[in-house]
Amino acid sequence: MKSFFSMLLVLAISNLYAQNSIEGTVTEADTNSELTYVNVYIPNLEKGTNTDDSGFFKINNLPTGRHTLVFSLLGYETKSIDVSTPLSSPLNIQLKPSAIEMESIIISTPFHKLQGDNVMKVEHKNIAQLKAKGAMTLADGITNIAGVESVTTGLGIGKPVIRGLSSNRVLVYTQGVRLENQQYGAEHGLGLSDSGIESVEVIKGPASLLYGSDALGGVLYINPEKFANINSASGDFGANYFSSTRGYNTNAGYKSSENNFKFLFRGSLTEHSDYNTKDYRVTNTRFREQDFKAGLGYQNQGFKTVLRYNVNNSKLGIPGELGEQTLNRTPLLPYQNLTNHVFSSKSTLFFGNSKLDVSLGYIYNDRKEFEDHHHHEDHHHHEDHDAHEDHAEHDLHDEHEAHEEHDELEAALHMKLKTFNYDLKYHFPKWGKFETIVGVQGMNQTNANYGEELLIPDATTNDIGVLATSHIHFNAIAFQFGARFDNRSVNIASGIEKNFNSFNGALGIKTDLTKNITARLNFATGFRAPNLSELASNGGHSGTNRYEIGNINLKSEQNFQTDLALEYRNEHVEIFANGFYNSINNYIFLSPTGNLIGDTPVYLYLQDDAELYGGEFGLHFHPHPIHWLHFESSFETVTGKLQNDSYLPLIPANSLSNTVRVEFENNWVKKGYAFIKLKTTFKQNNVSDFETKSSDYNLLSAGLGGTLSVFKKELELSISGNNLTDETYINHLSRLKSDGIFNMGRTINLGFVYKL
Repeated sequence: MKSFFSMLLVLAISNLYAQNSIEGTVTEADTNSELTYVNVYIPNLEKGTNTDDSGFFKINNLPTGRHTLVFSLLGYETKSIDVSTPLSSPLNIQLKPSAIEMESIIISTPFHKLQGDNVMKVEHKNIAQLKAKGAMTLADGITNIAGVESVTTGLGIGKPVIRGLSSNRVLVYTQGVRLENQQYGAEHGLGLSDSGIESVEVIKGPASLLYGSDALGGVLYINPEKFANINSASGDFGANYFSSTRGYNTNAGYKSSENNFKFLFRGSLTEHSDYNTKDYRVTNTRFREQDFKAGLGYQNQGFKTVLRYNVNNSKLGIPGELGEQTLNRTPLLPYQNLTNHVFSSKSTLFFGNSKLDVSLGYIYNDRKEFEDHHHHEDHHHHEDHDAHEDHAEHDLHDEHEAHEEHDELEAALHMKLKTFNYDLKYHFPKWGKFETIVGVQGMNQTNANYGEELLIPDATTNDIGVLATSHIHFNAIAFQFGARFDNRSVNIASGIEKNFNSFNGALGIKTDLTKNITARLNFATGFRAPNLSELASNGGHSGTNRYEIGNINLKSEQNFQTDLALEYRNEHVEIFANGFYNSINNYIFLSPTGNLIGDTPVYLYLQDDAELYGGEFGLHFHPHPIHWLHFESSFETVTGKLQNDSYLPLIPANSLSNTVRVEFENNWVKKGYAFIKLKTTFKQNNVSDFETKSSDYNLLSAGLGGTLSVFKKELELSISGNNLTDETYINHLSRLKSDGIFNMGRTINLGFVYKL
């Protein structure tokens, strides 16, 4: 009997670690002709290849079990299929021609479906697309997504806003782990560079089922750069120049992949001087950012792991009142010096038709803020602009001396935030139409102060959550539902301990009402435990212009949101309408007391019930037979109110975007494009008690680009211009609005990427 079980064990192990491969041919559905350079990708393995000249592909060294394959090629419908290894015969895949944009696999939701098959409405944008439209930073780029805006402090500091909610109500994921970098602060940016980022996904609405606390308003999911295809290597370098700031960014990277091992690395440097408006430069909006990313992957037949590391150092000026008009790039006081380290590992153990995903992360955020104790008495106005510009080059030689002077300063505010988080998900074997996942997520976080000032105390935070979710897919209808329980404990150095518990659930339905109309209806609850600043802050610091006092008796925010998304699609037209209603209990907000500490107004954290509602509506038209012509239009609106009928702060104004885009190819330009866009932002009259109204404005932008062959390698070129009419305007979400300082004027962006 013992030998019998030993034989079974040997057979099981040999089956688990058998050499599996997937191969097949990809052809065009209408003509049966072979398609070359089709991208074949397996998301859960982060492994892919391209078809050869005969349309053939093969991927070796695969674990036994079920895998999703995604086939994509520009000009064809993206196709996703599930297969089980070992295969009994080669695959024969047919792709249908289509002028509709290629679909992508959604990574931020656990079942990894194509956008069109996902029950939740998730927006997906490639970084290359956002940069082609002239985006200067990652925070700037995401504002091109309907329903997403950014609270800004100049150019270098931006915080995502999803349907009117921001700060700790929007969770950011990078490298597969939650990013923690003191995001409670209004003047604290993302701390991420767009270099080495493949795409961005946005979940609009409560995602606490998947991510726990802080996902009450939505999730910004940053997908890192993919590894090279099997048995290939590639490198590239590129740069961008921006006229308004006389700034630039440069980056270079290399990646290589074999059957078992793969690696990549990328470095970038960005520098900007103060941005220009029609009348003046905005003092101390200058910044410098250095970024390095690296990744290492390994896979055998039953296990795969990916290790990634990112270090980002930023020196960011904190603008206030207008002052000197120069092109210096060294920030003046006050400024921030931030270093953010992100270590992550993402591993999968395969057990035949089931698997275990294990994601681990460690984030070390070192935040220093240097204050200006001496206020400038003479303020230069826009009349002096031309004279100062004449002396700009003369001022540049002082930068090195300024760096040395700043380095001798001691940080007024210095905090180190260290976070370890984990995420384990077990995917059960598929049972008929059912796919089920159970998981455990958690976090351990410590905050420590080292500066002369104390805004928030030393503290330790621990999270743990358990979840279960299922997906049921029929031919014309799909369901997704789940439940989750979370506990958060906050231990403050003063001896106070706070505990927060929450139970949340979600239910979603996707169905095809007709051949061309798809409907999605989602109900979800979410929660957010008060952050350390809201509970125990007691101080002010540069950039806020207020003294904040926390409230240790705050309760968790709890919300319930209903989303309805309708989409009509045929060969030439896509129309969408997304509406939502979000009810939030115990909404936390800052309120002025009318008192002063020194010269600084005092603000307290209070709570009241709130509601937000609105949506996004739009169309994409590409007429027959001129599929190269695209017209895109979208409108977004959100309203936020407290129970007493007063309006919430930092709610984006309604806006309308219209874009005309053309795509072209010829003998010397590949993937060519040109666009012109007009974004109309309407008046914002629905303001909170300590906000002022904002005027309407129009921003015109345009650009063109394409890929050339230079020395038998691809050279991508682009030129774009934003605010081409040089309009003077103030965005309602600009933190410089209270000082009457304009947003950026006309800027021209020149860029290139050369692929080695």
